[in-house]
Amino acid sequence: MACSSCSTGKDGQPRGCKNNGTCGTDGCNKLTVFDWLSNMSLPNGQKPFDCVEVRFKNSRKEFYRNTENLTLSIGDVVATQSKSGHDVGVVTLTGELVRIQMKRKKVALDDKTIPKIYRKATQRDIDIWQKCRDREEEIKKRSREIAISLKLEMKLSDVEFQGDGSKATFYYTAEDRVDFRQLIKDMAKAFGIRIEMRQIGYRQEAQRLGGIGSCGRELCCSTWLTDFRSVSTASARYQQLALNPQKLAGQCGKLKCCLNYELDMYLEALKDFPPSDCKLKTQKGLAFCQKADIFKETLWFSYKDEPATWHTLSKDQVLEILERNKKGDKVASLEEYAADNIAEEKTTFENVVGQDSLTRFDRPKNKKRRKKKRRKPKPKASSNAK
Repeated sequence: MACSSCSTGKDGQPRGCKNNGTCGTDGCNKLTVFDWLSNMSLPNGQKPFDCVEVRFKNSRKEFYRNTENLTLSIGDVVATQSKSGHDVGVVTLTGELVRIQMKRKKVALDDKTIPKIYRKATQRDIDIWQKCRDREEEIKKRSREIAISLKLEMKLSDVEFQGDGSKATFYYTAEDRVDFRQLIKDMAKAFGIRIEMRQIGYRQEAQRLGGIGSCGRELCCSTWLTDFRSVSTASARYQQLALNPQKLAGQCGKLKCCLNYELDMYLEALKDFPPSDCKLKTQKGLAFCQKADIFKETLWFSYKDEPATWHTLSKDQVLEILERNKKGDKVASLEEYAADNIAEEKTTFENVVGQDSLTRFDRPKNKKRRKKKRRKPKPKASSNAK
């Protein structure tokens, strides 16, 4: 799904709207909601819900009350109430789905502090809004230079202008508390606007900046992920992943959000699975678990005196041995159980067509010496002088 500006260029390359998810038709935004109730009419005597959902730059969404009873639809640009002046945003949801979203986000339906919508944005409002958006990159670069000159340990990641251009919100990340009072004075003097500083986390920073992950695809947080759940190293342990910080960390420096995607499936499979630190008592000696495959339900054990020799056991066999150990009975050896798990290797590929080997060029060529044929000597002409 894309907006009308995202068509291809003359050379066939995708042109893109270059609006970073804020196109006017609201088709390139990851937070776009499909209104599946749009074709359904309300019961007789029921009024439409008077709140709408409005989206601003990046992932910021807020609810507004339609006190003027304006006829609004998804994609309309509206002027909304703010603390001072007005802001400009795009309507993303109307009707009864807004009521569901407000309940989901625990916003009271009868809250009187909900701001209201002034009007549909005029062309003058849109021109001022677009002009402010065009200034954001230049101001972000200049503000970073001011922060570096003041030797502040912070990183300014994004700037968001208010719709009327009277205020700008600067988003930054920092590990410690930062005293940016002098920074605000310098930026207000340089840009002639009111400044608001807002600290965000490293995950929110990666969401705003975007990028390509180690999987080769765009970051989940910048394409479709909207909520950030806590990720712990236990998620990697349950999935038997190597605890390598360089591989487990994303571009934000935190553990990857995708570690939670398959965690529920692993936890379900581990419910009746033997623990990885279990020990099997045999007459031949004590055996330790070396490796486990959860989905194949296979474990590999080795004796204490022979750590290099592994024996393959199934999950049911291990549970049976553990049950016998609890009763004080020792099995004879692991080899008796491992012998039942030896399966013949099946050939997965047969060269039926007769192709040459892929390593045929790696083999040294035998130099065949050409045997020179010996020419027979010509018979000498007999000279009989008469």
